[in-house]
Amino acid sequence: MNNLLKRIVILLLLFCPMVSQAKKFKQEVIHSCTGEQVRIYSSAVTDTLRIFVIADTHLWLSDEREAPFRQYSKRMAAAYNETTHFKTGEKTNPEKAFRQTVALAKVKNADVIALLGDIVSYPSERAVEFVQEVMRESGIPYYYTCGNHDWHYEGMEGTSHELRKKWREERLSQLFGKYDPVAYGVEHKGVRLLFFDTSNYEIESRQLDFIRKEAKSGVPFILFQHIPLYAPSRSVAYGIGHPKWGAAADGGYQTERRNRWPEGHQKVDYDFYETLVEAPNLLATFAGHVHVYGTDIIKGRPHYTVAANHSGAYYEVTVMPLKR
Repeated sequence: MNNLLKRIVILLLLFCPMVSQAKKFKQEVIHSCTGEQVRIYSSAVTDTLRIFVIADTHLWLSDEREAPFRQYSKRMAAAYNETTHFKTGEKTNPEKAFRQTVALAKVKNADVIALLGDIVSYPSERAVEFVQEVMRESGIPYYYTCGNHDWHYEGMEGTSHELRKKWREERLSQLFGKYDPVAYGVEHKGVRLLFFDTSNYEIESRQLDFIRKEAKSGVPFILFQHIPLYAPSRSVAYGIGHPKWGAAADGGYQTERRNRWPEGHQKVDYDFYETLVEAPNLLATFAGHVHVYGTDIIKGRPHYTVAANHSGAYYEVTVMPLKR
């Protein structure tokens, strides 16, 4: 009898924390999206948080320091010299569009600016300095994660893992500041903002560990990354978890003068996808890369893509308490 009671006590001790934690996970979430305005209402949120989301500015600024690398940057340096503003239809350019978007974020009293990759078209020292200058002038806290172009010099030898590591350390580290470029989280007004580098379409094991921990935390979170999540009917550009992603679907490796993608995703990629979309405390994800506004609902949660900032596009995200 004593052994039976001991077993019951042990089971209760193990189960009670799970019950307590499950209560933390419970939240009601409502989304409203019109154009570049996204509103997220959550019963687990107690304050209002304003976030500006920017991706794919494709700044191509350079100076004499770029001379040794021009053979690798020539195509992308000419790709977005002149663009058309997404609202007005007027001619603009990445530099002007970025300045205007950050200025608008200041006018709108943004708490945070999220930079979701391809902010620069290649790891140009001058372009990175420009981003820092504009952000410093704004006074708004900002957080950055890589896009596939930020660290890529076309035609330079090396795997995506090698080149990304090299240029994150040598050129892009200033944009990360004290944070780990692979994956990091910050908290603003009771909401966790997670920034993951998915810029080569592949997930690292520590990113999976990180998201598993966040999914169990009971704290509402938003995930920011460059490459968007797979959703039915989407192309392999929505490559995180896409079952057809891999070498056979890689039509751009010759144009971008890079190594072809691997044969396909690994188990860690699919485990990451499932953990993320099943997380009860997930509010939403935001990504860039595809240069268009879009929303996919997966397991009841929205996954947004933002249009390209080289044409002035952005998201203004407001996270608010849900009151009944």
